[in-house]
Amino acid sequence: MGTKGKAIVGVNVEELVTVLNKAYADEWLAYYQYWVGAKVASGRMRGIVAGELEEHANEELKHAQMLAERIITLGGTPLLKPEDLLKETNCGYAEPSDPSTKALLKQNINGEQCAIETYKKLLEFVKDKDPITYHVILEILKDEVEHEEDLESLLTDMS
Repeated sequence: MGTKGKAIVGVNVEELVTVLNKAYADEWLAYYQYWVGAKVASGRMRGIVAGELEEHANEELKHAQMLAERIITLGGTPLLKPEDLLKETNCGYAEPSDPSTKALLKQNINGEQCAIETYKKLLEFVKDKDPITYHVILEILKDEVEHEEDLESLLTDMS
């Protein structure tokens, strides 16, 4: 990162990289949870639910890319080992062992609610201290709020 770029970061960069890596772990695990859930989904509205899960998977992967780029720009390294994703996650990984569409929706709503809380805390951490990271996190948070709304709407449609 350039001299001026470093000068505008008003938080401990090592600590910031650590919390960004935790969010990065969440995004990779959310990507896989959505992706595999779309593959195993069964039951009512399967096609619609699987399509929504696949769309969300792609957006979670985009979030992981955004976070990796910011981590690297800050002079850090994104988590390199898959086992570290499970170790460092904020929100965990919910194995889609019940492939019913209703169970998958509930499971992923919980994941989105955790992500919303995680990004809300991250925004508070960097607010007025790192405008670039703030913008990245705000963009991701907007998507996570939309994901929760999409999933809740599908669940309501099933009732």
